[in-house]
Amino acid sequence: MGTMGEVVDRFWLKNYPPNVPPEIDDRLYRSLVQLLEEAFRQYAQRVAYSCMGTDMTYRELDEKSAAIGAWLQSRGFGKGKRVAIMMPNVLQYPVVLAGVLRAGATVVNVNPLYTPRELEHQLKDSGAEAIFILENFAATLQQVLERVPTRTIVVCSVGEELGFWKGRLVDFAVRNLKKAVPAYELPGGLRYAQALAEGERLTLRPVELNHDDIAFLQYTGGTTGVAKGAILTHRNIIANLLQSEAWNQPALAKVPAGEQTTAVVALPLYHIFALTAVALLGMRLGSKMVLIPNPRDIPAMVKELKRHRITTFPAVNTLFNALLNNDEFRTLDFSHLKLSVGGGMAVQEAVAKKWLQLTGCPICEGYGLSETSPSAICNPTDTDRYSGTIGLPLPSTEVAILDDAGNHLPVGSVGEIAIRGPQVMAGYWNRPEETAKVMTADGFFRTGDIGVMDERGYVKIVDRKKDMILVSGFNVYPNEIEGVVALHPGVLECAAIGVPDEHSGEAVKLFVVRKDPSLTERDLMDYCRQQLTGYKRPKYIEFRTDLPKSNVGKILRRELREQKRAA
Repeated sequence: MGTMGEVVDRFWLKNYPPNVPPEIDDRLYRSLVQLLEEAFRQYAQRVAYSCMGTDMTYRELDEKSAAIGAWLQSRGFGKGKRVAIMMPNVLQYPVVLAGVLRAGATVVNVNPLYTPRELEHQLKDSGAEAIFILENFAATLQQVLERVPTRTIVVCSVGEELGFWKGRLVDFAVRNLKKAVPAYELPGGLRYAQALAEGERLTLRPVELNHDDIAFLQYTGGTTGVAKGAILTHRNIIANLLQSEAWNQPALAKVPAGEQTTAVVALPLYHIFALTAVALLGMRLGSKMVLIPNPRDIPAMVKELKRHRITTFPAVNTLFNALLNNDEFRTLDFSHLKLSVGGGMAVQEAVAKKWLQLTGCPICEGYGLSETSPSAICNPTDTDRYSGTIGLPLPSTEVAILDDAGNHLPVGSVGEIAIRGPQVMAGYWNRPEETAKVMTADGFFRTGDIGVMDERGYVKIVDRKKDMILVSGFNVYPNEIEGVVALHPGVLECAAIGVPDEHSGEAVKLFVVRKDPSLTERDLMDYCRQQLTGYKRPKYIEFRTDLPKSNVGKILRRELREQKRAA
């Protein structure tokens, strides 16, 4: 560590919990596939995933993902090809995820709630030639199909992996009672069951993968407002799994020897936090993972949790808060809970205190980004209280606080948080100039978050350098919202900022100068509903006669934020 450029004194290591190593060895595995296949063999008899009352063992996951991998290979999908997955947390997700990786290809995770505009950008930008999509969202794909390179399409239904009768009942309810599957036509599209059956008659050919091969293109917004693919290599993900495993040891050591751990997967698997720190890490540990397809349906989620003895509970602040306000949740048995991890957005002290009071298990707040696979900094997992910080750098990770010129600042100084370690991305897909903006000459990734490190090595976030808005753990970029709203014929100019929100941490507020005096708030809300995913939509709209600008005419979001605070 610290071989390139400035050497960082990792003085924080002396504050590590006992038994947490300062370094991990990411050379233990050649590829993520090798790590996963080892887990499939080792834990073959155990339940890997549970969803809506149906269990899938590691052996079944092994066999089905091998079939999907073999089917993909038969269609020409191997090394260098990108395959998109557009699904919520259903049993097909881990099967397809492992299948794509085992075929040798790269996974492109897509938010299933994307609008056609957002989906088109990601499929074009990634060059994904295949997609596995839940039928509920197939109509969105249909709208962009002519303009994207995606020609191999596999359509899944919610019930397909839930067993014959239950699956039929669930699909009937989804399609007919909930009317949740808009009519669609995807020429040449194949059903998941068909691809699986074809793949079962084929043999998966082992692929020579190494550390530098790309495992994921994980899309993240940018200051430019255009979503960029963070290139996460096999090495990045292996390193982050081993780092997280080492870091979680103090908490998991409390689990009786030989007992299987159970993790809640309520966060969406297309989001980097759930993908790496929950699903992939869970497979590494041989955990049972409880998939929650719709975490907004709190009563259904609580009913599902009742059936399991939960050991680890990763969530964002909004979910912890929603559960705490559910009477039924408060009656659950928390005696097996050993680790609660908060990420994606700041954990509020009031929520952390209530959670500890109810469950007896403190929330360990951590920090990371799509660009860092994600985990980089975390509170010790043997903690017994809320620290108000994001914790210490993980093993094999260096954290520096930089000034605007990129110089390392002394302890106690406020500056930009920068991260160096084996989990830091290889760069942004096809965007060398964007990569150059965030990577320093000596290999540090500049996060855009402003923070301070104390004399123990604990890091606290002070503010965000970028204008990014954080809604329930999801990054929202004002440029993207403004770019979309500015296309409305009734809008002259606009600006978006984040305002505090007790439910989602922050919410989007839009300031608009009208071109058409008859433009209403309702008109704009309806327009945004068509163009933007739910979490990106403005919650508040304020019409103004003008917006604050710099001497070169740039709209000053900072002034809008300050005016809001002063008000």
